[in-house]
Amino acid sequence: MARTASLSGFPEWLPQERLVELHVLDTLRTTFELHGFSSIETRAVETVGQLLRKGDIDKEVYGLSRLQEDDDDAAGSGSTGSDSAQRAEKADPNALALHFDLTVPFARYVVENAGYLAFPFRRYQIQKVWRGERPQEGRAREFTQADIDVVGDGELPFRYDIEIALVIAEALGALPIPDFRLRINNRKLAEGFYRGIGLTDTAGVLRSIDKLEKIGAEKVAQLLKSELGATDEQADLALKLATIRTEDTSFVQQVRALGVKDDLLDEGLGELEQVIGAVAQRASGKVVADLSIARGLDYYTGTVVETVLVGHEQLGSICSGGRYDALASKGNRKFPGVGLSIGVTRLVSRILSQEFAVASRAVPTAVLVALNDDDSWSAAQDIAAELRGRGIATEVAAKAEKFGKQIKFADRRGIPFVWFTNEDGKHQVKDLRSGEQVDADPLSWSPSEDDLHVRVTTA
Repeated sequence: MARTASLSGFPEWLPQERLVELHVLDTLRTTFELHGFSSIETRAVETVGQLLRKGDIDKEVYGLSRLQEDDDDAAGSGSTGSDSAQRAEKADPNALALHFDLTVPFARYVVENAGYLAFPFRRYQIQKVWRGERPQEGRAREFTQADIDVVGDGELPFRYDIEIALVIAEALGALPIPDFRLRINNRKLAEGFYRGIGLTDTAGVLRSIDKLEKIGAEKVAQLLKSELGATDEQADLALKLATIRTEDTSFVQQVRALGVKDDLLDEGLGELEQVIGAVAQRASGKVVADLSIARGLDYYTGTVVETVLVGHEQLGSICSGGRYDALASKGNRKFPGVGLSIGVTRLVSRILSQEFAVASRAVPTAVLVALNDDDSWSAAQDIAAELRGRGIATEVAAKAEKFGKQIKFADRRGIPFVWFTNEDGKHQVKDLRSGEQVDADPLSWSPSEDDLHVRVTTA
């Protein structure tokens, strides 16, 4: 990773690292398109009112004047993240801010363009987003997300919840990353359970349960009792629900054994049973029903998902999202949807730091055409054009230095082949790795398939 840290939280990659990132992006793009998702891009800027319109998003929004303020704060004002969030909430709703995710802007996009879209609308979107995070591994202020969503007009069949999970399992399985698990729950199940035990502020309970892995069961129980008025028995039952984890549909019996009755609970149990059953069948070993997953954002209404790398759980969720039935609306017209978001920068950071994958070379260039003298530059460009015309990435040396220096330049750049033209007009190409130099014709010569393009391989 590029070592410049003059502005923390804004990652930059060295060329060979950027090639790994591009491999990840290309793999995701290919998988999404194979499943019929269309690419869109939304503007980077939204109004504060648009970004904050769905309740407490628990994120710090960057107004367009925030970056300098953050630097000033870091230099000595002692401002905390919560101070920043409060400033955002008090801002003029018509003020402009950078989007903190791609889902809320997508909801606005759907409403504004509904007359031009065919529903159900399948979209993928790969863009940068900005959050006022405290920079640390896995958390940056500027990062890339890759989202997929399916949105309906008025209704959206539940089977899309299953399909989205399967697409993400396939996409992540194609990446050079460690084993992963989709941890899936259902907000209806959780809310119905809390309602069934007499806790009416279900959103508050969900926000408390969402902190379980960060602060532990004892402190969550204290929050439930002190802030939401839960009894010891209610707090105990809420935590018992959150401890249920199964790799199959046996969670249904475990929830039933807790003895709680509620219609919404029954509906959520049925939906989660369908998702876990289907994904466990088609992506065996990649899914777990985890009833501690809550997702703090208020707009989720059903299936919720968080994804972790096995053995790297401290990195946090690399892919999250779920079902939202009321995020997008226009008058009485509703646009329910389901989607998941992959934290590309978080993934790439871990891939690079743990050397899970490496690029076969640092540059796209496969061939450097050497110069015999300065007058040969035009002829060298003709050779390069022939090679490029057949898909071979080629550079021409800038100066007619001694061949040894031109070879060293290519080697330093990571270019595997150097092309020479002899005085008699014949051509040769040298493989810098093996030292082998052979006759070659610019009209027909080609490197091996492995050398034609940069390859990203698992270490």
